[in-house]
Amino acid sequence: MPVTSDIVATYKGPRKAFARILGMGQREDRALMMLMAGCLIAFVARWPALARQAHMTGEDLNMMLGGTLMALLFVAPLALYAIAALSHVIAKVLRGQGDWYGARIALFWSLLASSPLLLLNGLIEGFIGPGPGLQLVGFAWLVVFLWFWMSGLVEAERAN
Repeated sequence: MPVTSDIVATYKGPRKAFARILGMGQREDRALMMLMAGCLIAFVARWPALARQAHMTGEDLNMMLGGTLMALLFVAPLALYAIAALSHVIAKVLRGQGDWYGARIALFWSLLASSPLLLLNGLIEGFIGPGPGLQLVGFAWLVVFLWFWMSGLVEAERAN
């Protein structure tokens, strides 16, 4: 099934879609590609806002893009691995039965699956700017991301 179909399925029923993704077996290359694709989309989502900021302030766009690239494609993946590990430890304390891989996939897939809203947020930030629309879409992205993450984590940590 293509990734886009999996994303649509996640919006329809996150636990069922996540169970199907977990059922494909443990492959760390798949987890890493989900993470890197999500981070790449987050980087692309920042472009309109950075272009707007560069235009408004006269800053160098290339420097801002370079810093954002470094943050989102090199630093963020390391931080997300740490957050996934922390979420698994917390789930273990709460009697979770899953493994480290499931916790990673839950977080990484949530980032990738919620990326359409992240792109919309970036467009609004770049073309409209700060305001209620940006806040509404940003809040919607956060809610959807947390919904997908918690649904995936519950599915990953439940008894097999």
